[in-house]
Amino acid sequence: MYTINMLSKADMVKGQGVASAHDEQVKLAKEVLQGRFEILENSHKGCDITHIHTINPEFFIRLPFIKHRGMAVGYVHFLPETLENSIHLPKAAKKIFYKYVLTFYKQMDHLVTVNPYFIDVLEKYGIPREKVSYIPNFVSEEQFYPLSADEKSTLREKYHLPKDRFTVLCAGQLQLRKGIMDFFALAKRMPDVEFIWAGGFSFGKISDGYEEIKKEMEHLPENVRMLGLLDREVMNEVYNMADVMFLPSYEELFPMTILEAMNCRIPILVRDLDIYDNILFDYVQRGQDINEFQSLLQLLNQDKSFYEYAASCAFEGHEFYSRAHVGQMWLNFYEDTVQAETERAWGFDKRKEAYQWK
Repeated sequence: MYTINMLSKADMVKGQGVASAHDEQVKLAKEVLQGRFEILENSHKGCDITHIHTINPEFFIRLPFIKHRGMAVGYVHFLPETLENSIHLPKAAKKIFYKYVLTFYKQMDHLVTVNPYFIDVLEKYGIPREKVSYIPNFVSEEQFYPLSADEKSTLREKYHLPKDRFTVLCAGQLQLRKGIMDFFALAKRMPDVEFIWAGGFSFGKISDGYEEIKKEMEHLPENVRMLGLLDREVMNEVYNMADVMFLPSYEELFPMTILEAMNCRIPILVRDLDIYDNILFDYVQRGQDINEFQSLLQLLNQDKSFYEYAASCAFEGHEFYSRAHVGQMWLNFYEDTVQAETERAWGFDKRKEAYQWK
């Protein structure tokens, strides 16, 4: 039986989507690959495929051994441009770190990105597009699902929220690129609406905009609640107690929070970004700026038919990114990767259709 080793240190930083994506992908892979592949996690054993989920230096150091034994597959969760507005580093350190990120990716035999938009971006960095595959993120229906009206009412009591106040939720790290300032500005414009932010400074003081955001949080309006970093186990409750999932980010790849909210059948409002075109389609509502965000939130609050339409669109997205669909993509990917490794190791003469050891 072929072996796959999943390498990750995503759990070192709480509250980031990379950890959630890793957990979901590994769980799904174990289900769909059962009987075909043996899956190990953070093993030092040489395997046919080593799937590296995070770019830790210890994994980079091991690459010669990993590639001698099999294929190295890298997961692209971020690029220099998505890091630019996530963490604040001195100029020299930033330059070194960005170069390291790209060097790490270039050392992989194959890459997987969660958004097809970034295949072109990786190609501009000198990585051949044939070395990159697109496989979207996935969220389990067992962990994220709609709750009944009575259950939602109970949750509002639990979190001390007004039962009848329209509630807008944003889930994500506290960074300027996440659109946190628009979140605060909207709350001030819409005092009759409850605004909740679930997430914190995952990277501490080097989080981009740390001082600016902290200062704003010292004078929050009455209708804003900052829940801080939460365990993923309680996030199904948090989504379900909200009326809308709002993500005003300026930069993303494929936010796990959107998939999680889709599963809970609540409308989703995002900033209108090009990177969403090939992954979110018409499953979400989009706004260009704070004025459009306000208009759409007011419409969702006041028009029940539009609200139901938006909720149905979100749930269609959940059905598109189903376990069966994404699971089959991973099965095909790993089988193709093993085939490629076999051909590389033995040499494949297509004219003779026979394997020959190089």
